[in-house]
Amino acid sequence: MKKTAFILVLIVFTSCGRGGSSNFELDAAYRVFGVDFPLEPPLDYSSNAPNYIHRDNRIGGDVDDRKATLGRVLFYDKQLSLNNSISCGSCHIQSHAFGDTSQQSMGLNGGFTSRQSMRLVNTRFADLPAMFWDRRAVNLNNQVTQPIQDHIEMGFSGTGNQPGLDSLLDKLVTIDYYPELFDWAFDKSNTAISEVHIAECLEHFVSSIESFDSKFDRGLQKAINLENKFHNFSGSETNGKHLFLQAPQLNSQNVRVGGGAGCAGCHRPPEFDIDPLSQNNGVDTEAGNPAGFDTSNTRSPTLRDIFGPNGIVNTPMMHTGGFLEFTTVIEHYNQVIPDVNNTSVDSRLNRGAASVKLELTYLERDDLEAFIKTLTGSNLYTDVRWSSPF
Repeated sequence: MKKTAFILVLIVFTSCGRGGSSNFELDAAYRVFGVDFPLEPPLDYSSNAPNYIHRDNRIGGDVDDRKATLGRVLFYDKQLSLNNSISCGSCHIQSHAFGDTSQQSMGLNGGFTSRQSMRLVNTRFADLPAMFWDRRAVNLNNQVTQPIQDHIEMGFSGTGNQPGLDSLLDKLVTIDYYPELFDWAFDKSNTAISEVHIAECLEHFVSSIESFDSKFDRGLQKAINLENKFHNFSGSETNGKHLFLQAPQLNSQNVRVGGGAGCAGCHRPPEFDIDPLSQNNGVDTEAGNPAGFDTSNTRSPTLRDIFGPNGIVNTPMMHTGGFLEFTTVIEHYNQVIPDVNNTSVDSRLNRGAASVKLELTYLERDDLEAFIKTLTGSNLYTDVRWSSPF
């Protein structure tokens, strides 16, 4: 009797295969990604955002672990590009806060993107769901497949001599681990490999990428209120926090005579997301073409993780990628000098006919930079949930 029971247990166990409790075959996925690849159970992709984070533009609740896992595979798979040379992860690099170290990202045939690739950190934790510098994608779900269909970036544009997205969908069907993973992620046999499903999984994955373990977060958890003293901050960091939070007091010539730099007016803590009402920031040239004119850029990523844990900026900044050091960012905002034809400058930077002159001292500039460095986390750069499975 004991022998019979053992055989029955063995049959039941082996019938599940490497998928554990899954009803779907996952042999190809395990063969490619290794027997320890977390499918059954998948890794936990739920958010660990602290209770003082209130802005969340994601619709539909928390991230689904299976869809985020498939999104992770799609994000890093170069086979999503026309010539198998570029993945989402090629331009959004984990060790650089999911941004690109190049001023403009290189596409599959050596061409360059029209703007710097944004860091993909805390995308869901913002009032503004629109993506890209010019907000042309209404939300993350709408954004994630656009680079795949870009003629320069990943190539499935359907223009010129390049095939469209349908060609990619046909291609993915022939890659043995994708039919398995789509069935598994959507818990349904013969799940269609479609643009809708690809976008859904990529959105779940990118939405899960978050950073809330910084020195700033540790200080706020104890201080409770932004205005209170952060006992873990240095004097310079404290001064920088004050400069960031406080609006400038201006005289009749728009020169600061007191107060702070007013950064929080557009980059709102504790999420440090962009104010949805923000307009152009005075950077009005085209990326890669200083003679060009571009005022459509009114979006920015969070200010969290501008710097890496090593104290070096993660990526070139602004839509042009032309700001390589944070000191140049501060210098730009110290007195914004837009093109004379730029009528879209945010009124917080340009009041009437004159630009706001913050006249920050060099010590104040150092203090602001010290504060921005407190927004850098650590888990973001090493968490296996967001690393390449290949």
